[in-house]
Amino acid sequence: MGRYDPNGEDFRVYMLLASAAQKGHEEVVEMSLGREEVNHDKSDSGGRTLLSYLAEAGRERVAKILLEREESKPDEPDNDGRTPLSFSAEEGHERVVTILLARQEVHPDKPDKDGRTPLQYAAQYWHEGVVGVLLEREEVNPDNPDNGRTPLSYAAGYGSVGVVPL
Repeated sequence: MGRYDPNGEDFRVYMLLASAAQKGHEEVVEMSLGREEVNHDKSDSGGRTLLSYLAEAGRERVAKILLEREESKPDEPDNDGRTPLSFSAEEGHERVVTILLARQEVHPDKPDKDGRTPLQYAAQYWHEGVVGVLLEREEVNPDNPDNGRTPLSYAAGYGSVGVVPL
């Protein structure tokens, strides 16, 4: 996949594109898809791809545009092992989570370097809809601990009365 040189011209183009995508300027992303010099799957110095930023921002339409491309890598982890799904789950973007899970290569229970899964992020931040979507997947283990804490303990510890019953 490769990394951008933070001092290179292509990195400046990438950052402009990332900013436009995060703000929902779909036409800018669509125009850039046809340009050879723009690699949408390249990562920044933190290992994050454009898709991970879009997933975190909840930009459903722009994420769909990128995911329509076969070369897209929707389960690519960053330097901390976080995937676009974990960022989207943490922010509670249920529709983006659903879009990402439609891709076969997205592992719904993939832990990051700290052992935290998308379900744990969603449970901690009270995102009932995302918790429900993730629990529908048989690959998701609701008892999977990270350093001893399960999704239930995150939900209970942070007072998420709507998530605990799920």
